[in-house]
Amino acid sequence: MSEQAHYRICPLCEACCGLEIRSDGQQVISIRGAEQDVLSAGFLCPKGVSLKDLHEDPDRLRQPLIKRNGQFEPATWDEALAEVERRLLPILQAQGPDAVAASIGNPAVHKIGLLAYFPRLARALGSRNIFSASTLDQMPKQLSAGLMFGHWMSVPVPDLPRSDLLLILGANPMVSNGSLWTVPDYRGKAKAMRARGGRIVVIDPRRSETAHAADEYLPILPGGDVFLLLGLVHTLFDEGLVKLRHLAEHVAGLDELGAAVSPYPPERMAAGCGIAAATQRRLARELAAAPRAVLYGRIGTCTQRFGTLNSWLIDVVNILIGQLDSEGGAMFPKAAAFAANTQGKPGSGRGITTGRRHSRVSQAPEVYGELPMNCLAEEIETPGPGQVRALISVACNPVLSAPDGPRLSRALDSLDFMLSLDIYLNETTRHADVILPGLSPLEDLHFDMAFPQLSWRNHARFSAPVFAKPAGQPAEWQILLRLAAMVEGKDWRQDIDALEDAAFPPDPAAPELRGPERLIDQGLRHGPYRLSLAEVRATPGGIDLGELQPRIPELLRTPSGKIELAPPSLLSALPEVEAALAQPTEGMRLIGRRDMRSGNSWMHNLPVLAKGPIRCTLLVNPADAQRLGLQEGGMATVSNASASLQAQVSLSADMMAGVVSLPHGWGHDLPGMQLNLAGERPGINMNALIGEGLRDMLSGNAVLSGIAVNVQAA
Repeated sequence: MSEQAHYRICPLCEACCGLEIRSDGQQVISIRGAEQDVLSAGFLCPKGVSLKDLHEDPDRLRQPLIKRNGQFEPATWDEALAEVERRLLPILQAQGPDAVAASIGNPAVHKIGLLAYFPRLARALGSRNIFSASTLDQMPKQLSAGLMFGHWMSVPVPDLPRSDLLLILGANPMVSNGSLWTVPDYRGKAKAMRARGGRIVVIDPRRSETAHAADEYLPILPGGDVFLLLGLVHTLFDEGLVKLRHLAEHVAGLDELGAAVSPYPPERMAAGCGIAAATQRRLARELAAAPRAVLYGRIGTCTQRFGTLNSWLIDVVNILIGQLDSEGGAMFPKAAAFAANTQGKPGSGRGITTGRRHSRVSQAPEVYGELPMNCLAEEIETPGPGQVRALISVACNPVLSAPDGPRLSRALDSLDFMLSLDIYLNETTRHADVILPGLSPLEDLHFDMAFPQLSWRNHARFSAPVFAKPAGQPAEWQILLRLAAMVEGKDWRQDIDALEDAAFPPDPAAPELRGPERLIDQGLRHGPYRLSLAEVRATPGGIDLGELQPRIPELLRTPSGKIELAPPSLLSALPEVEAALAQPTEGMRLIGRRDMRSGNSWMHNLPVLAKGPIRCTLLVNPADAQRLGLQEGGMATVSNASASLQAQVSLSADMMAGVVSLPHGWGHDLPGMQLNLAGERPGINMNALIGEGLRDMLSGNAVLSGIAVNVQAA
């Protein structure tokens, strides 16, 4: 057969790079960056190349599995769905909707068939027990954005191409290419910024890849971000550096904010963050003096006890220096579709509401419709009305990604029924009674719902499937629609078109469109640019909608129509910071880290990403290693009250003294999995060392960084 070229959007990380894939028949011949892509302009990282390995992976599930007598057996789709009906519906009928929990993982955000249709299933279930990976890494940012700007996805991002000073706190975009900031080829953009005289400062407990390419690096005590940020905000008020500029008429609570931060001068905060008061004041002055500056913080700032306060204070700094919604500062992208903050007028919004319900055991409040993932095990284990007895997991692996995975694993074994929608038999899905596999990404269309709301440049892109889906294989959106009909007591076997039309009526403008294409077209037609799917589809590489533009007050959806600088719930949490400042920091602290070849646990099963040196190692400062009797390549025991693990040691002067680092997402040594390549170098599950009760009190986000541990030679 002849070779063909396909334009494709990569679904494997937040960078969402455009790819050119060449195929011959059903074989992938090559994958390279798409030069015509309006967002990534030819950039490519190793994850994009791994799409070939993912598509061809012999361990990837291609037909449903039913567990019989403790063993998984292949089944037809009709058999598998009938088994779900037989096992799930009696639990719903006898024990009510709260007896069935649902969880969804971050791969779903890259598949519109999951992201757009999972809410349909969640509504059909009517359960209060909805969980997602958002409470493992980003809920603090979404909560603070909602409180300040009125919408969960109104998250400002750095306008890097026009900035003069970028201060990065707890983020590593050189590896991630942005997180809650879609910025493919951060390296190239940062290099161009510095070449025109811009400066980059990185603050992190580890001298990361991003820090190595910066102008200045400052180490910070794990968990100390809130103290640094309070010191910066205090300095801006104390030294008369507040200059709201164009934001002056659009903010509320300035005086309340100034009073709230007055007890936190840098001179007090230095002990909590490990950064000298003089340095804190210098950073504040430099941010205030720069013509175009921006402070950016990400996962490291969210996965802490004060994650929501950190996220709030980062935006506060950008506002107080007049750099929010300003070229070269922190700006708000304007998505072509699915962005609620493009509808309505300022002051017409209702803002956000949290705590509409609480978890049964810990009374953790709902945030953004979700409960904290680290409440799932206790909701399964604790008897009483509303006890979770069944789980539907969608593209998630919380046994590895959530705190205290061993406890969750035991809890999953005690369920009466578990259904998983997943392409792998992994550490979590091995507990399922039925597994329904999705398509290979190359067999599915792609349109990003979330990431254009976080992108460095406005755009609209679509990519069609590279290969036809296997005969008889339903798409994920069709599976979810059938499951929703099932739990509602409807005939789930009826024609899928009828189920779809009832759930998502066609638009007269394009009645022929079905599935996600129907939703995409409707979203584009009703979006701010009034596009259509046909227009975007006709432009491989996407439509460039231009640089980020000012959006205040148009974007604001708070009831007041203003930026809320001093949300009461955040101010009321400050006494907890005061108490934490008085708590001594003893022993070693454990932090995570990210590798460009490892965004999700299943990526450890792809040859192009798994090759090379062992990556699940314990990074240790050489001075700490000498004190503790550790050697390069030797084994160390890392322990606390939650667990005791053994890890291979890698000495690194990049580590701050007193801090060690392990990557998340490893521990592929559990029985019953089908991840053969990953099992050859399983690594260890860092999250086993993290207790389930550790979470940000405001957002419920898990605390995954700055964990107290003991380290000694094994």
